[in-house]
Amino acid sequence: MLEAYLAAAPYFGWDLVRVVQELFRYAFMQHAFEAGTIVGLSAGVIGYFVVLRSLSFAAHALSHIGFAGATGALLVGTAPIVGLLVFTMSAGAVMGALGLRLRGRDLTIGLVMAWSLGLGLLFTRLYKGSANPAIGILFGQIFGITSRDVAVTFVASAVTVLLVLALYRPLLFATLDEEVAEAKGVPVRALSIAFMVVLAVAVSEAVQVVGVLLIFALIVAPAAIAERFTTRPSRGLLLAALLAVLFTWAGLTIAYYLPYPVGFFITTIAFWSYVLARLAAPTLTLVREEQALHSP
Repeated sequence: MLEAYLAAAPYFGWDLVRVVQELFRYAFMQHAFEAGTIVGLSAGVIGYFVVLRSLSFAAHALSHIGFAGATGALLVGTAPIVGLLVFTMSAGAVMGALGLRLRGRDLTIGLVMAWSLGLGLLFTRLYKGSANPAIGILFGQIFGITSRDVAVTFVASAVTVLLVLALYRPLLFATLDEEVAEAKGVPVRALSIAFMVVLAVAVSEAVQVVGVLLIFALIVAPAAIAERFTTRPSRGLLLAALLAVLFTWAGLTIAYYLPYPVGFFITTIAFWSYVLARLAAPTLTLVREEQALHSP
């Protein structure tokens, strides 16, 4: 029995070329890596500004609001992604209009988030079809992504990244000092609304990979790590995107060999990477200070 299992098990060893060939042998893995890479890049880019603007809780709330929209779309016979986008973009626009006041609304956001999750559960109960789509929305369904889904994800991700890059300088200015930016004529409220709408699109993309309940792994964790290792926004943004992609690749690879959810592996890798970053950051800061003191 053991020999039969080993013969049928996918190859894993020191032959890296063969390992890569094994990972990309099936179409579902190819689509998973394509979508995971695309989502990781956009999540890392948008996540860096989420962390800078202290909007982590708001981003998490958007994912729960999106769950209500996705399950509601199932109930009326529409594609879940449509309801997901409508609900998250509408909520994002409202949150963006609040501006700085959003950061003090944790209680309100928490209540709306809980109500949205309950509403989603109600829609799931009323839905007469299979519950698998709703479960996929909650925990991600990256191994069920088709080539069409990859194309849609690519378009949405490209729009997300291009909009962030187009808004980069005024958005960074408004993020670092909103009052001064507004005094200088920067349209702060319009920027805030635009950013939250773009964030809603990014959240809707990431839901496919890690689901509503695990969204923090790709949007917040890489950016939080990047912020500890560099103070330059451009480098932080690139590092956050790179880390999000690496976390996704690592999670997909492990999930291919082990019979456990990919979302678990991605979030576990992200969590322990953040813990290690917190432990290592003070040491790196001391090293930099020592180098600065002894430099001519």
